[in-house]
Amino acid sequence: MASDGKGGKDIAFGPFRVDRLGRSLTRDGRPVPMGARAFDVLVVLAAAVGETVSKDALLDQAWPGLTVEENNLQVQISALRKTLGEAWIITVPGRGYRLTVPPTDEERLPRQEIFVGKPSIAVLPFTNVCGDVGQEYFSDGITEDIITELSHNQSLMVIARSSSFSYKGRAVDVREVARDLGVRYVLEGSVRRDGVRVRISAQLIDAEVGNHVWANRYDRDLTDIFQVQDEITGAVATVIGPAISEAEQRRAIQKPTASLSAWEAYHTGLWHVSTGNGVARGLEFFRLAVALDPLFSEAHASMALFYLVEGTGGGGRSLHDALILAESAARTALRLNDANGNAHAQLAWVFALQGNVGPSLEQAERAIALNANDPTGYLAKGRTLVYAHRPIEARAALNTALRLDPRGALISLGTLLHLAISYYFERDYVAAEATASQTLRAYPDFPRPYPWLVASLGQLGRKTEAERALREAMAAAPDFFNFHTQTRPPWSSQEDYEHLLEGLRKAGWEG
Repeated sequence: MASDGKGGKDIAFGPFRVDRLGRSLTRDGRPVPMGARAFDVLVVLAAAVGETVSKDALLDQAWPGLTVEENNLQVQISALRKTLGEAWIITVPGRGYRLTVPPTDEERLPRQEIFVGKPSIAVLPFTNVCGDVGQEYFSDGITEDIITELSHNQSLMVIARSSSFSYKGRAVDVREVARDLGVRYVLEGSVRRDGVRVRISAQLIDAEVGNHVWANRYDRDLTDIFQVQDEITGAVATVIGPAISEAEQRRAIQKPTASLSAWEAYHTGLWHVSTGNGVARGLEFFRLAVALDPLFSEAHASMALFYLVEGTGGGGRSLHDALILAESAARTALRLNDANGNAHAQLAWVFALQGNVGPSLEQAERAIALNANDPTGYLAKGRTLVYAHRPIEARAALNTALRLDPRGALISLGTLLHLAISYYFERDYVAAEATASQTLRAYPDFPRPYPWLVASLGQLGRKTEAERALREAMAAAPDFFNFHTQTRPPWSSQEDYEHLLEGLRKAGWEG
């Protein structure tokens, strides 16, 4: 905002400072070269930062006493955008221009909810020390199952697998990890598999003081792997402190599968997805896990998730078929284990995509009640509330999902995308554009924010940027773009659909 109103010498906005008397512009104290007429236009806009200034007012004040054509103003506005950056000056169609201070990257990210009163823990990927890269899935699976069991303890705040696994293969300082993820405790360890024997070493660190709270080593036959996981989980829960009640220290967690082969197939599928080999490869292993153990609830739930991803992407399996398959897989997972929060979350997404808000929210709340540390329930709730036009509640749920899994791609992608959509529906096009742009910068291979980015730029009158984004959207994923624009999807109201198309047409889309 302007630092001294309209009558003072200097005007400050963001990192910039305008010295009226010295007729100079600085950014973070460093001179910024610019033309004299562009400077005059900037002074007028900066004096009214955040407010729309009409074209007539700009012409009168920047060219006092002169009659000039409007295209001269457009030339100077273009020069200012090159000097300041495209996002600083907004065209208000039919009215004029506005100088605005774009949000920083930190401000664009939704603020994370702080969990008070719960001990917090991150489980880092256990290191595979057997030297066989082909066994990575095994050590990853051990870590995943420990995270899953710990997360069922309602007295703990447990960071999700995908965020913890962002540190895989890196030499890290546990204090830095703890600060990054917002936790006090870090569990790390190693796995050595040798034939039918396995050795697991684990240590729990209080990152706030840097002390080892607990450490142990387990040598077992491979058939006893699930008992080893129980022992590690129980030990961690016991030493974290008095906040964990006696009742919650003694959990009866249903095991995901009694079949080691099915367990290996399931975690191989997760490994393929996390390493970027795609949905199809992951589905192949989830199907194998189900074939090896038809009673494996979590594998069915994961199949439901990836059917839904596939069905909403365009160019592949139809949405109709994907919803049938996903609902069947989710319901099968729940018949096998009604306490599977992930399965309830995927069923919530099925209902949301069908446009059934009530049943979707019921399933999402059920997922959250079963496991408050699983971000999928909050993501499912947030998705549904966005399209139900309950943006404040939606963003609260989405921010919670992001807090639980700040580094995981699947959660971050879904969260940031729907935050952008919520802003667009509220007609806060600046925030919608900023969030969509941030998501595309962080995940350039994820095309789903493009329609909302293009529409937001169109609504803001930023024609050049909008046309460029539209070209990028069509080049990156034409099937996806067409899927979401040629016909109204069942989860979107007619009003929301027309609102999106309106922005796209303003951006130059001719559909």
